[in-house]
This record gives sequence, C-alpha cells and structure tokens, in this order.
Amino acid sequence: MLRLVPDTDDFPIDRVRADTPGVMDVLHFNNAGSALPPNVVVETVVDYLKREAQIGGYEAAAEAVESLAATYDSLARLVGGTGDQIAVIENATRAWDMAVYGFPFKEGDRVITARSEYGSNLLAFLQLQKRFGIEIVLVEDDKDGQIDLEALDTELERGAAMMSLAHIATSGGLINPAAEVGRQCRDHGVFYVLDACQSVGQVHLDVSELHCDVLSTTGRKYLRGPRGTGFLWVGERAMEILEPPLIDQHAAVFTADDAYELVPNAKRFENWERYFAGQLGLGAAADYLLDLGIDATTSRLQSLGAELRARLEAIDGVTVRDKGKHRGGIVTFTIDDVAATDVKTRLANDRIHTSVSVAETSRYDLGARDLNEVVRASVHYYNTIDEIDRFESAVGHLARA
Repeated sequence: MLRLVPDTDDFPIDRVRADTPGVMDVLHFNNAGSALPPNVVVETVVDYLKREAQIGGYEAAAEAVESLAATYDSLARLVGGTGDQIAVIENATRAWDMAVYGFPFKEGDRVITARSEYGSNLLAFLQLQKRFGIEIVLVEDDKDGQIDLEALDTELERGAAMMSLAHIATSGGLINPAAEVGRQCRDHGVFYVLDACQSVGQVHLDVSELHCDVLSTTGRKYLRGPRGTGFLWVGERAMEILEPPLIDQHAAVFTADDAYELVPNAKRFENWERYFAGQLGLGAAADYLLDLGIDATTSRLQSLGAELRARLEAIDGVTVRDKGKHRGGIVTFTIDDVAATDVKTRLANDRIHTSVSVAETSRYDLGARDLNEVVRASVHYYNTIDEIDRFESAVGHLARA
C-alpha cells in the first residue's frame, strides 16, 4: 500500500490526539472549514467566560489585560511581524475588508487578482467598482494552475493600484507563489493584499519574505482557534496609506471637538467591543502551534495531503480536482455520477466530515472549469494514516456503488 507519511516519526501525534478529544468521535477532514480545537483553546475560552459570569465582563477583561496583550505577540510570531502590527478582528473576511475598504481608490485604478480569489473578496471589488470606478484585472493561471507570474509582471508593468491574492485557494490544494508575487509587487510599487485565510497554521509564513502590505486570516481553520476570531497584519506602508473604513474610540482619539487622530498601531483597525474570550482562545491556539513548531506541522500536514490525494487518484471513478505546482492539505475531488453534496451526506452518515466547495465561492476557478461543486477533504496534522485508510475505503465504496 502506498504510504507517503511514515507510520512513526518525530511528530508527537499521540500527545496531539490526546489534546484533541474530537478525534475519538469523528473522522474530521473538514479542517479547511473549521478544525477541531485542542483542549487548551476550549479551556481558555470557557474559563474566561466563567470568570465573566463571576465578576462581570469589564472586570474580567481588566483582570486578563496582560494575557490579552500577549495574544498580539503570539499572533505576530506566526507571521514574522511585531505585536503592534496585529489587529484582532472577528474573521478573515472582515479583516480583509478593513484593509481593502480603507485603501484610497480613485476612478480608473486597476486592481489585479487571480483565479484563486475568494468569492467574498470578488464581491467587495465589484462593490468598490460601483463606488469608485476601479477596473478589476484577472491574471490567468499558468500550466500548473497557479497564478502566471509572467502574465502578472506584464499587468503590473501596465500599472496597478493593488494586487489581491488568495495564498491557498478555498477550492483546492493549490498553494500560490505568494513570495514571488510579493517581490514583483514590491518592484512595481503596487500595494499587495494577501488573503492567508487557509495559510496560517498550514504553511510557514514570514511577511518579510512575502513582501505583502497586509495579511488577513481566520482563527477557526488551520490555527485551530475559536470561531468568530481572526486577525490582520498591517505593514509599515499600509499604516501610512490606509484609513480604516470604520473607527471608534478604541481606534482613534479626539484631539478637539471636531478632530481626531488614529491610534499609532494596527489597533486602529479593531473595534473596542470584541470577543475577549475568543481573543484569549486565539492566543492559546497560536501558542500551541508555536510550541509544536510550524515546520514540523507543515511537513506532516503536506505529507498527509499528498497521501490522501494519491489514494483518491488511484480509485476508479474518482477525479482529483486540485491544481498547482505546490499543494497543501486541502484535497478536492468528484465521483462519477454522484453529486458532491450527496458524497458529503453519505460520508457524514459514517461520521466522516468533509465539506463541499461550490462555484459561488470561487467563481473564477470552479466556474471557469465548469465545476458546480467538488467534495473538499482537508486534513490536519492531527489526522493519521489509519484515518486516510478509512476514508479511502469509504470513498471507494461510494465510487463502486
């Protein structure tokens, strides 16, 4: 039997699975949707909520002020930034919005994007097109299915205000060459927005290597944090260029009755009222990942993804739909004559969790390939070969039925 992942290695899989009680109940291959959190995340959130119930919300926040502040440094370490460059925001889409809607667009500005762009981001650009008359420019994929760097360079040479890239596509295993895109944007002076919603926790990230101006992500996916959490990293140039589209007395201070100044760090993109328990849980998730080591988790996760992809490719009637020269832990596929939604439902009946990616969320990608929907099976570092064996058997049964 093909095995790309060794049965035993230096990764502390037994400890990780003991920290993740959900693996005893379900086979969870829906990590690109929302991963199973480790015990420390759950306990951190619950303990804080209990403290709020005991002494009050404001009082609990005041008591936890040092822990809340430490979250920023932990999140910054994940992407190679500093704590004052981090804004804790309720999800990746809103974090992305706070940056993009804060950009000083003018009529005729060209915004470049790729086929991997997420549907919500495209909707935002369409709205900005109505407001400001921006032009949305689509760069095609290369022969491997990632953004074509030569075509991108041509478009950047023509001039652009912004480049927006989804680092890892929601609709498949594709890992775009984000650092190469960043170098091109830097050389052409183009503002670079990196959607790292599926990246943080899945691959190694360093903003100094990525050359992005802002980076947005969520907590619930590969970081294994609580739902309703995310963050925005804001670079030096972005701090100078962007005006947050929404502000309050946390983001800005009055300097007169009719004047204000933004706070001098990324907290200008936050709200005063936010999910404090979730913020602490997000920090706990970051610390858990940092303790394991992102290089170790990335290596295991990508190996598991490659193993699953190879297993599915070997099943008659199953077509793997992933693109890209480099691929991660997200594996998408279809089964001949079986709707993706039916596959998901029938697997769920066996306590196997997957999700379905539809053309609406990735119109430039799935829609262009005439794929209305695909099954998305996304592994995490806490998954095992035994689980892949079970998944392969279940999918094979559906393909033969």
